[in-house]
Amino acid sequence: MSDAPDSGRVRAALDRAADRMLDASVYERIGIAVGSTGLALAIGLVIVALAGYDPIRFATQLVVGSFGSERAFARTLQFTTLFVLAGVAVAIAFRAGVFNIGVQGQLIFGGIACVLSIVWLAPYLPEGRIGGVSLIVVGLLASAVAGGLYAALPGALKAYYGANEIITTIMLNFIAIGVVGWAVDGPLRPDDARSVRTEYLPDNVGFPQLLFDYPSFSLVGLGLALVVVAVISVLMTRTRFGYDMVTSGYQLRAATYSGVDAERMIVATMTLSGMVAGLVGAVFAIMVQGYFIDPTGLGTYGFDAIAVSLLAANNPIGVVPAALLFGALDSASSHVQIHSEVPVQLIDGIVGLVVLFVAAPELFRMIAERTGLGGGER
Repeated sequence: MSDAPDSGRVRAALDRAADRMLDASVYERIGIAVGSTGLALAIGLVIVALAGYDPIRFATQLVVGSFGSERAFARTLQFTTLFVLAGVAVAIAFRAGVFNIGVQGQLIFGGIACVLSIVWLAPYLPEGRIGGVSLIVVGLLASAVAGGLYAALPGALKAYYGANEIITTIMLNFIAIGVVGWAVDGPLRPDDARSVRTEYLPDNVGFPQLLFDYPSFSLVGLGLALVVVAVISVLMTRTRFGYDMVTSGYQLRAATYSGVDAERMIVATMTLSGMVAGLVGAVFAIMVQGYFIDPTGLGTYGFDAIAVSLLAANNPIGVVPAALLFGALDSASSHVQIHSEVPVQLIDGIVGLVVLFVAAPELFRMIAERTGLGGGER
């Protein structure tokens, strides 16, 4: 019996598996993102009005708090940078059919690894710009390795032992928070520190201030995030590794039959996702803080990134505008609270509405079919 028919059937199965995350057209994806966001904002304004506040003033303060000044815009881009990296980390796994809910824990270990590697290596490198750049490179590499290894663990448990990666990654988040929190408040806390933190990074370690005079943001950090987006996008859409990664997550048997080590590919997928997640912690430490803090005060970038990735249809390039939206909402929250008397919790409610509508894309596809929209080329 010839191998050609079997080979053709396997290839067809792999093609169908790779298309499962691409079953919406380009126009449908754009419509889902714009429709979910617009409807969430509209309903949010209605809720604001029903609560007795001025919705026009609320909407105005949202814009002003996000883009109304150089400082506000820089703050928005700061949040956007972190959301881009975290969103890409989630998108890598989700697009390959693996659910990495542990980005928060992976970025925590990535951040602490970055700070420790820089602090420990700094005495052995020259001071000045060359030494600072070298330390930044070392810190970024250490964060990627730490995040990747921490994500490889649930990947291996899923691939070789059938463990549910949703449960294991969630549990590993708590372990990361507990272990790193203990270390930062214990052996890693300087004797003269009044807050829970590590040592400060050396003065020559930091991204240069370009264009924006805002100490917690640098265009270098945003540029790094965009480079990661480009690299991951090419890797996942233009290489055999990316193709095998997607098919291993959705068609394990077919991928194995075609010669792909599906178990190893699942581990590789989680490792790659964790490496990008680790970079979030490194950028936070280098660009935002200048040290590492108690993980409970770090923010919820790893969890919010799930919504960012969903809004982007798990597309690395689509993560950029989705991250900008979430960055703008985060940036505007304190401004709205000060200038509009509207409870800042309403912004969280609007974000929740965005997630809700993104989680029900079939509703928007049904509307598109009824109205004749969509149906563009894939």
